[in-house]
Amino acid sequence: MTFETFQNDARLYVVGALEPDEIKRFDLAKEQYGDAARAFVDECNRLHEALQLSLKPVKKALAIKARLLSMVSRRNPIPSRN
Repeated sequence: MTFETFQNDARLYVVGALEPDEIKRFDLAKEQYGDAARAFVDECNRLHEALQLSLKPVKKALAIKARLLSMVSRRNPIPSRN
């Protein structure tokens, strides 16, 4: 496995998208490439965690907005146009 292929697989590894046999090959390559490989995987993990953290507030904001709109619609029902 080339280091470039290892880097591509590392991105899949941190999100859990590798199959068991791919993980075995990935682990062997990680040992082969040593510190550079471990540093790259660490960076991928940091980026993955940062992305997860950046997405959580959006989900909470959408849930809060939905709850607020629900409360408003219960207090002020839309009048019928009869």
